[in-house]
Amino acid sequence: AALALLCGSAAAVGVWKWLGKRQIQKKMEEAQRTRDEGVKKMAKAVQQFREQVPHVQTDAILSLPLLELTGRLQEGSLSPKTVLYTYLEKALEVTQQTNCLRHFIPECEEQLQEIQQQREKGLLYGIPVSIKDHIGHKGHLVTCGLVQCLGTPVQEDSVLVKVLKKQGAIPFAMTNVPQSLFNYDCSNPIFGQTLNPLNHQKSPGGSSGGEGALIAGGGSILGIGSDIGGSIRLPSSFCGLCGLKPTAERLRWVLGVWRTHLLNADIFSCPNPVLCALGPMARDVDSLALCMKALLCQEMFWLDPTVPPIPFNEEVYSSSAPLRVGYYDTDSYFPLPPCMRRAVQETRGALQAAGHQLVPFSPPRIHYVMNELFLKTFFADGGRAWLDVFTGDIVDPNLKSQVNCCKIPKLGKKLLALILKPLVTIPPPLKSLKNIATISTCRSVKEMWNHHHHIEAYRTEFIARWRELRLDVVLCPVLGPAFTTGYPGKLLTAISSTMLYNVLNFPAGVVPVSTVTEADEEELKLYQGCCDDPWDRTLKQAVAGAVGLPVAVQCVALPWQEELCLRFMKEVETLSREK
Repeated sequence: AALALLCGSAAAVGVWKWLGKRQIQKKMEEAQRTRDEGVKKMAKAVQQFREQVPHVQTDAILSLPLLELTGRLQEGSLSPKTVLYTYLEKALEVTQQTNCLRHFIPECEEQLQEIQQQREKGLLYGIPVSIKDHIGHKGHLVTCGLVQCLGTPVQEDSVLVKVLKKQGAIPFAMTNVPQSLFNYDCSNPIFGQTLNPLNHQKSPGGSSGGEGALIAGGGSILGIGSDIGGSIRLPSSFCGLCGLKPTAERLRWVLGVWRTHLLNADIFSCPNPVLCALGPMARDVDSLALCMKALLCQEMFWLDPTVPPIPFNEEVYSSSAPLRVGYYDTDSYFPLPPCMRRAVQETRGALQAAGHQLVPFSPPRIHYVMNELFLKTFFADGGRAWLDVFTGDIVDPNLKSQVNCCKIPKLGKKLLALILKPLVTIPPPLKSLKNIATISTCRSVKEMWNHHHHIEAYRTEFIARWRELRLDVVLCPVLGPAFTTGYPGKLLTAISSTMLYNVLNFPAGVVPVSTVTEADEEELKLYQGCCDDPWDRTLKQAVAGAVGLPVAVQCVALPWQEELCLRFMKEVETLSREK
C-alpha cells in the first residue's frame, strides 16, 4: 500500500509538472502567434501604401542622416507618412533576416494623424523611432523575454514615450531582448535569437540587441535602449553604431509592468547604488545629440519632477576648444582582443594630431570593482530574487550557467569557497566565478548600507584621480568585436570595460572607428589574455572570424556632462571618418 501511494504521488507530481510545462508552451505559442499576426498586418498596410504611392525613393530616404531627414520633414519636402512606411517596409525586411522585432506598434498610424494636428512641429517631427521591449507603450506588453510577463498590457505610455510623441516622433516598433535583460547576447525562449545584421553568425549584443540589429540593418534611424552594465554600449560596439549611456537620472527611467516583475528583485530594487540608464542609439553622434536635446525638454521635467530640469547645453556640444583627454587601452582585468586596443591607440594618435592633450590614465582597483562592488550589487541576496523571475518559465540556454551558479545550495557554496580560498594566484575571471558561485551576499541591512558606502567611496577616489590629472574626458576600450552567438553567456566577466561606468554612474558613449583587419585576425591567434586560461581561450573563440566587422572605442565624461561626452564622441567620429 505504501509503495502504491508512493508511486501514485510520483505520478501526480509528474503530471503536474507536465501540465505546468504545457501551460508555459501555450502562452509562448500565443505570444508568437500574436507577433506573427502583427507582422502580417503591417506587411499588408505597407503593401497598400506602396500601391497608393508607387514611386517612393526608398533608398534615398533610408540613406538620409537624421539631421537631414528632420530638416526635410520640417520644411515639408518629405511627408511623415512616406518616411514612416519606408522605414516600416525596411524593418520588415531586417526582422525577417535577424529576428530583431518583438512587435510592431500599429498605433503608429494614429500617432501619424496626431502629429499633423499639433500646432508646432517638435524636434523629432515625423521621425519613426524604435524602442526596447521593456519601455512601456500603452496597449502593449513589457515582456523582458519572460513568460510571466505575457499577461497584462501596459495601461499608459511611459514618460519617455510621452515625450517622444510630444516632440513629434512616431514609435513604430518594440525590439527583442535577452531573457530577464541579464545577458549581453539577445535571445529568449519566447521570441528566439536575434542575429547581427552584419554577420548572421554573430550576436548583436545585449540587452538592447534588438535595437542594435534593427538600426544597423537600416530598419530604424533612431532607437531607445537601456544600460545597466553595457546594454546600450555593447550592441553599439557589436553592430557599428553610436550609443550613449547618460548619467542614470538624466532621463526618466521606465517603470510600468517591468517594475512589477523585475524591480521586486534585489538586482534592480531601490535603494540600488548601480542604476539603469535610458539612452539613444543611432548611426551617428549628431543623432544622439538631437535625441537628447528633444528629450531634455519642459515636457519631461513637468511629467517627472524628479528629473533634474537641465536642458541640453548646445554651447558645450558645439565647442571646438582643445580637450585634455585621459586614455588607457586596457583595464588589466579582462584583456580585450588586439583590435580593440589598436582602436584606442589609433584614436589617441588622431586626437593628439588634432591638437588635443593626451594623458595616460589608469582606473583604480578594477578587480575590486568587478569582484566586490558589481557582483554584490546584483546578487545582494545570493541571487534568490533573480531566480524568482524564472518561476514558471523556461530558462534560456544562454543564461543556464548563471542560473545554475545561483542555485548552488549554501553548503555547496561554502565548500567551493574553501576550495578556491587557498589559490592566491587565481585569475580574475575565476575570482568572479568564485564570487558568483559563493555569492558575496549582504547578510544584514548594515552590510547593505556599508556596501553602498563602499561604492560612494570608490566614486570619490576615481573622481579625485580624474581631478588630479585635470581631465576633461577619458578615451578607453569597449568590449568587441561582435561575439559569435551563445558566447556572451559564457563570459559575463568580460564586460568590465562598460560595467565600470555603471558603477560610477558616469555618462559613457561608444563610437565605431575602424573594422577588424586580416592582420588583427592573425594577431588574435597569438592572444593569451590574462594567463591563457579557459576564459582567455573562450574569448578568442568568441571573436574569431570577425574580419570586416566594426571596431569601436568608448568615450567618458563626469556625471551630468552628457553634452561634453557627446562633443568628445563627435570629435572621435570626425577624425575616424577623415582617416
